[in-house]
Amino acid sequence: MISAVFIYSQKGEVLISRLYRHDVKRSVADVFRVHVIASPAEIRSPVTTLGSTSFFHIRYDNLWVCAVTKNNSNAALVFEFLYRLLGLGVSYFGRFDEEAVKNNFVLIYELLDEVLDFGYPQNIEVDTLKLYVTTESIRSKSNVVVDLQKPPQSITMQATGATTWRRNDIFYKKNEAFVDVIESVNLILSAKGTVLRADVQGQIVMRSFLSGMPECKFGLNDKLVLDRESSSNKGSAAAAAAARIDADDMAAGSVRRLGARAGGMGGVGDGESVEIADCQFHQCVRLGRFDTDRTISFIPPDGEFELMRYRTTDNVNLPFKVLPVVRELGKTRVEYEVLVKSNFSGKLSASNMAVRIPTPPNATKCRIKVAGTGKAKYIPEENAIVWKISRFQGLQEASLTAVVDLTHMSKPVPWVRPPINLDFQVLMFTASGLLVRFLKVFEKANYQSVKWVRYMTKAGSYEIRI
Repeated sequence: MISAVFIYSQKGEVLISRLYRHDVKRSVADVFRVHVIASPAEIRSPVTTLGSTSFFHIRYDNLWVCAVTKNNSNAALVFEFLYRLLGLGVSYFGRFDEEAVKNNFVLIYELLDEVLDFGYPQNIEVDTLKLYVTTESIRSKSNVVVDLQKPPQSITMQATGATTWRRNDIFYKKNEAFVDVIESVNLILSAKGTVLRADVQGQIVMRSFLSGMPECKFGLNDKLVLDRESSSNKGSAAAAAAARIDADDMAAGSVRRLGARAGGMGGVGDGESVEIADCQFHQCVRLGRFDTDRTISFIPPDGEFELMRYRTTDNVNLPFKVLPVVRELGKTRVEYEVLVKSNFSGKLSASNMAVRIPTPPNATKCRIKVAGTGKAKYIPEENAIVWKISRFQGLQEASLTAVVDLTHMSKPVPWVRPPINLDFQVLMFTASGLLVRFLKVFEKANYQSVKWVRYMTKAGSYEIRI
């Protein structure tokens, strides 16, 4: 597996050098410095192979973090370890740069001894390592309790148990769980109004403040789940009243009404079900159960963590529609007419909205008029008109007209017409239609918990060609 780990400064100075196997020597650090860090050629690949030695490296801030191996190792696993190592350093030191490494090199060596054993990654959970690897700057209450009260056996169980991401002695007076569904909408719209690309990349972030070792069950309006439930309800109704043909219709209709009723909550989940693709889960999720019945079951880590990522491409609800008209009047003037319409519920509003309208590079003067809301300004250094709207209500529209004067160019260059870019945030709206149907918490203490759900849709790459 990993034979050595090196951390270099920006100039190539070796700050940390840790060997785990005997198949490499310490002089291999000089090989990486000469052929990669000091190389005049541009380094495009994160993996550099010199002879039989492979260097997996990451450039982070003013540091080079490198893992060396002689074997045919899993590249994805090595890079995952390196990024986890960077996150570990940020968690301990607040930042991970050359100064932090020099000030805490003793602790870094101690951490490297804990997270790697003979080159194989071990437990890299920050919360677990902080229980028994502490510094003067990290003196939390839980660490003091562990040092005074917990026997060494409990630390061993925490480090080697099945749930390394959570302790079993957590206690809160008020048990709460916060769920944030955050979606980024990506759009490419042609000049004729044809959708060339539309997809949603989402993430579900959870903040857990629950006592003990709770078992959580999470439900979404996933198309496969709702179709299965609909079929089950139809079959149950038919078996109970086989002679009555309309019983099946009633049962099927009740499922559809439930989905529609849940989907009509102020722009969240406008469709009955959503076809979720490309799911990526936190390690606490039981993947076997998800593959069997699409149930998201897990024991959550304490505090904030990313539960899952997903992507959808079907039935994307675009929050904004932009209708641009750009006319080039000879070589001296360009006229703009841009109409922006919001497609979400009138009860909702978008915030921090900015419309970036490109202008030719030889623009000299710009006369702008806004009808509706917001303020627009021509920014010469960006070759763009930036239209900022602090609050855009749903089911409304606003327009902008502008006349841009052009100067003569000694060497005329045709204008490539870059696309219009939108930036925005809409609370309690999901472009994919995703809806959290339920969040159940089971714990042996049988306490009551409060759950909160928030939805937010923001612009990813939202472009309209002109």
